[in-house]
Amino acid sequence: MLSLTRKKNEALIINGNIEVHILDIQKDKVKLGINAPREVKIYREEVYAQVKESNQVASMSNRANFASLKELILNKKEN
Repeated sequence: MLSLTRKKNEALIINGNIEVHILDIQKDKVKLGINAPREVKIYREEVYAQVKESNQVASMSNRANFASLKELILNKKEN
């Protein structure tokens, strides 16, 4: 992990097209402003974890549904 020190109104540039600005610092909170292309998805860590978990659950559900559908189709062909 890269660790940098920035002050209020300073910024970071990532990959030449993502800007992270330090907008405000109060006690133990830092307010960030992020400019990035629309195709770059930006999530808070806790939201990303929820999205990832939801996708895994949906994926497992889809596999179970696919297996059931496959079984129905194979059984229909045999009859």
